[in-house]
Amino acid sequence: MAESLEIGLRRQLLQTDAEFRALSERHHELDVRLHQLSERTYLDEREQVEESTLKKRKLQLKDRMEDILRRSVAAPKTASASI
Repeated sequence: MAESLEIGLRRQLLQTDAEFRALSERHHELDVRLHQLSERTYLDEREQVEESTLKKRKLQLKDRMEDILRRSVAAPKTASASI
């Protein structure tokens, strides 16, 4: 998929798809927290576990967002193919 098309579709989904928007907001929140942790010189054991957990959760959110994106791209093709 062309990058500009993907960006446009993401923008559209942020406006029209509540699940995509919620996932994106949560992804951003986790990114902010990970950035806070990365600025620290030393992470104690609890913070290391938190960092690892946040990275995994962030990837799960991104995967779900990509699923929604792929579904949105495939939906028009499926609809026109059934006509």
